[in-house]
Amino acid sequence: MSTNASAMYPDLSLTLSEAGAGRPVLILHGGGGPATVAGLAQHLSRTAHTITPVHPGWDGTHRPAGLTGVDDLALVYLSFLRERRLSDVLVVGSSLGGWVAAEMALRDSAGSITGLVLIDAVGIRVEAEPITDFFALDARGVAEHSWHDPERHYLDPADIPAEELARRQANMATMRVLAGDPYMHNPTLLSRLGRIQAPTLLLWGESDRVVTPAYGTAYAEAFGNGRFEVIPQAGHLPQIEQPDATFALIDAHLRRPSSTSRQP
Repeated sequence: MSTNASAMYPDLSLTLSEAGAGRPVLILHGGGGPATVAGLAQHLSRTAHTITPVHPGWDGTHRPAGLTGVDDLALVYLSFLRERRLSDVLVVGSSLGGWVAAEMALRDSAGSITGLVLIDAVGIRVEAEPITDFFALDARGVAEHSWHDPERHYLDPADIPAEELARRQANMATMRVLAGDPYMHNPTLLSRLGRIQAPTLLLWGESDRVVTPAYGTAYAEAFGNGRFEVIPQAGHLPQIEQPDATFALIDAHLRRPSSTSRQP
């Protein structure tokens, strides 16, 4: 379905999927698109009200010309939560989506967000653990950096249908606009994360070479109420490689008492 998202962008109509009932859970995908969180959304819809948007510009959706940064995307989703009068929201973000979730929590003056789950998120700069330049990788390099078992998940571009290849390339072009400069991070985000007091679970694939577990540890330590968990035998998308382990940790976090999203 589509919904008008924000007065800031009158020409923006969010494309999203909803399912289930209970606590609202906003699920934000990473650069790979909504398919990378589809299984997670399906699982969580058994016990929660899941809302899974397609980021503007992904999968052929319209991106307004003025929407050029992750902070813009965060404001769009906060506006959506206000328009829908949603409260006690858990935001779950994978990779780029985790960065959006953190930016949302920092700007959530209404206190709508009461919990976060960041899955192998980008968004901060850790001097000793640089983020891999994803745009510089070929298909083999993407597989080797993203998966615990790269041979299982590697796709030869020659075997990908032209339409699917074009979709992936367009998605990457959108990601470059939103997060290409500075590359995959907000220089001030790390120093501000301590203001977020909502219970925050950071899940990390032990074999992630896009953003390493050491990067994730630094991320978790910066939050006011952060907890870090490593998923064995998983890379950048543990919700796909190790869904049972990933879902179990998120289910437990979903049941935790919530709190206000930031200190006054």
